[in-house]
Amino acid sequence: MFSERLLSSIVRECTNQYLKLDPTTETRVPAPVPGQRYMLYMHVPFCERLCPYCSFNRFPFAEDRARPYFANMRKEMLMLKDLGYDFDSVYIGGGTPTILLDELCDTIDLARETFSIREVSSETNPNHLIPSYLDKLQGRVQRLSVGVQSFDDGLLKQMDRYEKYGSGEEILARIQDASPYFVSMNADMIFNFPAQTEDILIRDIEKVIESNASQTTFYPLMASPSVERSLAQTVGKVDYVREQKFYEIICELLTDELPGVAPKTPGAQGETGLFEHGSAWTFNRRDVHPTPAAAAVAEDRGMIDEYVVDYEEYPAIGSGGITYLGSSLYVNTFSVVDYNAAIERGSMSIMGKTTFSKKQRMRYRFMMQLFGLRLDKRQFKRDFGCSVERGLPAEMAFMASVGAFATNNDEELTLTAKGRYLMVVMMRQFFIGVNNLRDQARAALTGDERELIFGAGN
Repeated sequence: MFSERLLSSIVRECTNQYLKLDPTTETRVPAPVPGQRYMLYMHVPFCERLCPYCSFNRFPFAEDRARPYFANMRKEMLMLKDLGYDFDSVYIGGGTPTILLDELCDTIDLARETFSIREVSSETNPNHLIPSYLDKLQGRVQRLSVGVQSFDDGLLKQMDRYEKYGSGEEILARIQDASPYFVSMNADMIFNFPAQTEDILIRDIEKVIESNASQTTFYPLMASPSVERSLAQTVGKVDYVREQKFYEIICELLTDELPGVAPKTPGAQGETGLFEHGSAWTFNRRDVHPTPAAAAVAEDRGMIDEYVVDYEEYPAIGSGGITYLGSSLYVNTFSVVDYNAAIERGSMSIMGKTTFSKKQRMRYRFMMQLFGLRLDKRQFKRDFGCSVERGLPAEMAFMASVGAFATNNDEELTLTAKGRYLMVVMMRQFFIGVNNLRDQARAALTGDERELIFGAGN
């Protein structure tokens, strides 16, 4: 649709302007602001297979590279403690965080000893959903997010995941077995693969429901420049024209939300579905009844993949970690060798930063809170000294003109079904912009590490 193409173009241009990496000599992130809540992000950049669609910092796994890396990440965690940080939430991404389970458990245990941690979220792959892993993760991790992408065997083979992680039926059985171990089990899915038909997508949704996962995230396939060629060679060229139709199918089958039908009252549509929206592309299962302790951890919203919704500012540790604090974004070196060297000499591994203007920070707030389904107008005015209408007149006018707002009053903005899809578009383009930022950092790799990523990958 025209509004999708226009929005994609606008967000692409904006991210090209302000997501540019400048060199910095800073060796520490700034100290925390008293009274502010922060989440800690940890990045584990090791994988058994490098997926063709992934732009995160990742390297082929080798134990002799990974063990010293985990040890240094624990040292970097203590540097944040020395700066005065405390955290109630940790998100561990990758890569594959569970690649060395004993090291991951030691790292989580140290985080719990050091900070006021209430919830730990970690990513993993289907081959790690086995009793020996699950027993150790239970109690340490409250929310486990497993990278499924699709249950379709043909798509899994295209992605080079079938041989390593098993068939769709095998993955389904493992998620069913693993779900009771955690407060929240999230099935990470991708939609709009070139070879994915509507029937394949519908079967994927049915398998998600059958898996008993308490949550699912359906990401649109993102063809950022760094992976566009490998995507075309493996799964084909991405077609954004049908993306909205696929998203509507997902929403209709999971939430009972009918495309193109405006609810009589905000939120009335989709109230009988098995799932409800946690964000524009995250869906929480309604028929999960956690224990009181589990409910206290998950809180009302439920833990979601996009931690940036609940925690606007967060320091990140590890090679390839991206920190957002105040008006600045800091990027850690993508070189594991340089990362280890920096930590061992007592400094953090920041290799570049970008600083945002007030307007850019307002746009970021606008996008992230609406992606999380509600923008708090009073908070916006308190933080930026002006109303969202005055601070972002063009953005507000565009979203209102295309029917994106279900609620627009003195207190809040909420979204219609069309508005949620437009937030999917905005976040897709934003993450493509972030991937471009990663490419700038990745371009500095040299020697063996550059060969691991850009060469044969051996």
